[in-house]
Formats: sequence, structure tokens, C-alpha cells
Amino acid sequence: MYKLFISLILVFGILSCSKDETAAPNIPTPVPEAYYYPPLTGSEWTTKTVASLSWDSLKLEEALNYAGARSSYGVIILQNGRIVKEKYWNSWNQGTRYFIASAGKSVVASLVGIAQQDGILNINAPSATYLGNGWTSLTSQQEQLITVKHQLSMTTGLNDNVPDANCTTPACLTYLAAPGTRWAYYNAPYLLLHNVLANASGLTFNQYAKQKLFDKIGMPQSFWFDGVMYCTTREAARFGSLILKKGKWDGVTILQDSNYYASMINSSQTLNNSYGYLWWLNGKSSYMVPTLQAVFPGSLASNAPADMIMALGKDDKKIYVVPSLNLVVVRLGDAAGTPTLGPSSFDNEFWGKLKLAIGY
Repeated sequence: MYKLFISLILVFGILSCSKDETAAPNIPTPVPEAYYYPPLTGSEWTTKTVASLSWDSLKLEEALNYAGARSSYGVIILQNGRIVKEKYWNSWNQGTRYFIASAGKSVVASLVGIAQQDGILNINAPSATYLGNGWTSLTSQQEQLITVKHQLSMTTGLNDNVPDANCTTPACLTYLAAPGTRWAYYNAPYLLLHNVLANASGLTFNQYAKQKLFDKIGMPQSFWFDGVMYCTTREAARFGSLILKKGKWDGVTILQDSNYYASMINSSQTLNNSYGYLWWLNGKSSYMVPTLQAVFPGSLASNAPADMIMALGKDDKKIYVVPSLNLVVVRLGDAAGTPTLGPSSFDNEFWGKLKLAIGY
């Protein structure tokens, strides 16, 4: 009986070992795909197939055809930094450089953050610190209450009901409300941020943008003219990648101030929940739009991911950044429909088609 008992233990042990070896093979853990950054020079840019992402290729073509039929001249879609789709119309190509209108505002917001981290600017300081006293027609006490942060958040309180929204002379800048109490999409206070950066740095605005940002992410030919930024579709996508990666570019942190970055891409005030520091924000409970003082319920683009942030310019210049999907989507061209200054119906319609293609 004792021998039988020992034999049974040995047999059970052998079977148990065999079962364990079969049930628990040593499978290596997949290594996450690293974010891709294209070289700073040249046209090399790694691509990724639609099939590798399990996207619907036919639906994606429908989305691109929709864009092309609505005066889009350049569209690029990046996933994890790699080009999934890149398409041009109207004789455009990779080297075509075009103005991006107010989408450039979001670039300026990043430059302000860089200036603050470098210690040459404080967004909570009065704008007069960098523009000089008398930059408006306000009283000295009223003027001192306007800060750089108010310029970034479109809450200066300056009267935007003026014949020329781009006029930055003191005579054009008059009092309407206390700073921080009224949101209005007003170009003049934004344009003066160019002067703020130039005066704080001792460089021209173009020099500052080139040295602190463009050269560092492979955009040395991008430039500003008459307050407007010009770049290629690919260069806009490079900037989108920088923002998607929270100010980092290929191991180098360009926008190091994480608190500023977080404030930039979140509601900067309670008047327009869908506006950060010169960035439009999706997925908020309400929004305002240029030229109107009405507050609308819901998000800017219900078909798009809630965490999407947007650099938006007149006539549908778009840089979409979606952290949850690791996506950057750029659309440049002319007005897709009725000309607008920022958000438009194109945002929701285009993303309604991308949603079917991507399957989020």
C-alpha cells in the first residue's frame, strides 16, 4: 500500500508539471511603439498603413474626398507621429506654403509659454510691462488691470465693436468691461502679443519664433508676415506633434512649463469653457464663437473625440490634436462653406466621417 501511495504521488507530480509547462508559456510582452519624429531636415517621414490600424480604408477615402470637395488643398493624418494619409489638391504639394490665419494664435500661445519658462515674461504681469504705458486709450488704473493672461484668454475687456479688429493703436483700444469679465474674440489684443514677445526678448517676433520653436522642430522656413503665419501642411503637422507630446520633440523638452501647458489646453476662464490660451477645446459643456456674445450648450464638434484641442483659423485652417487617439490631423485650404473666423460646421462634418473610418 505504501509503494502504491508513493507511485500515485510521483505520477500526479509529473502530470502537474506537464500541465503547468503547457498552460504558462513564456510569451514576451510587446514593446509599445515609440512616437515618431521626422528628421529636422529633408522630406523623410515614416508612414503607417491603414490596415495596420484596422481602420476602414473606404470610409477614410470618403472622408478625404469630402475634404477635397470643400476647398481643402492639403490634408495630413498622423498616428503616433507616422503619416497614415497625406493628400493634396489644387496643384499643392509637400512644399506649398500657405497662410494659416488664426490657427497661428495657438503657435503664439506656445511661444508665450516658452518665454515665461525662460524668465523673460510673466503672464500675470500687466501687459503694460512689455507694451509700455499708454498702449490703450484707457485710464492708467484701467490699463494696469489688463494682463498678458487676459490677452491669451480673450478677456481684456477692450471694446471689440470697432471698424478694424486688427488696429492696435491706442485710439482703437477703448474700454468696454473690466478685464476677466467678458470673453470676446478680438484680434488686436492678440496681435499685440507679438509685440510683447519681441519687447520681452529683444528680438523681432520672427526671430524669436524661429530660434525658440521653428528651428527646433524642423520648420525653419515657416514665417510670419503682417501678423499671419505661413507654413506647409507638413510643418503644421510638426507643430501638432509637439503639442500632442506636451511640448517635447524627439527627447528635447521645448515647452518645459507643464503648468502652463496644462492651463493652455484647458478652459482659461468660465465665460467660454471651450477656449484655453488661444486654443479651442472640444468636449466642453458649452461654447462661444467669434463675433457673438451668446453661449451655446454642448461641445464644438460632437462627432470628434472629447479631448480634441484645435488651432483654428479663418476659412477652415485646422490643426486638430487628439491625445486619446495619438492623432494629429491638419486641413489647410480655403473656406469649406460660409467663411468663418474659427469653429465651423466642417469640424463636425469631417470628424463625423473620420469617426466611421477610425471606429472610435
